[in-house]
Amino acid sequence: MAGLFEEIPGGGAAVVLDEVEISILRSLAVQLLELVGPGEQPTAGGDPLAALFAQGPSEAPSDPALARLFPDAYGDPQADPDDAHEREVRANSAEFRRFTENDLRERKREDALAVVRSLDSLNTAGEGGAVLKLTDDECKRWLGALNDLRLTIGTRLEVTDEDEGDETGELYRLPDSDPRKPMVMAYLWLGALQESLVETLMP
Repeated sequence: MAGLFEEIPGGGAAVVLDEVEISILRSLAVQLLELVGPGEQPTAGGDPLAALFAQGPSEAPSDPALARLFPDAYGDPQADPDDAHEREVRANSAEFRRFTENDLRERKREDALAVVRSLDSLNTAGEGGAVLKLTDDECKRWLGALNDLRLTIGTRLEVTDEDEGDETGELYRLPDSDPRKPMVMAYLWLGALQESLVETLMP
């Protein structure tokens, strides 16, 4: 294993991480937890039955990174908002968001927490780094978190789904003096980790 995930016989995946890589991954996962947050939650001491059926927000987040993590289910952002059909589509999207965003937010938090917990369980006392071993279920959690981290960083770098190939090439060529360079390196590294983890889960 050379810093990328490899399949474990019998299921799961493993990767060798040094202390710096562990620290970076943990820090990114914690920042993701802070960004995602708990969302709109019922007040403490409220009706537990009401909490069970609590509804989330109906509008997309104003933060571009959160908007990419929690996109509208329907509608075209470029469409005329005054168009009657588009208004109906956006109303349906708002309704869908109201009943799904809280659950989606909780899942993303659980994915990020799984990353933090698995990294915290590593023994980094020895030289050469530590071997992180994940079960199949943990692999899925990691995949979700790695994807969310790449979406978040990609948004900060203004990389879109449509131009990711071209933009990634440009990002590789950034000079070391560019202040975006550390974020770019993290973005590319997370992409390599994600791709290698996907490959280990392919039949």
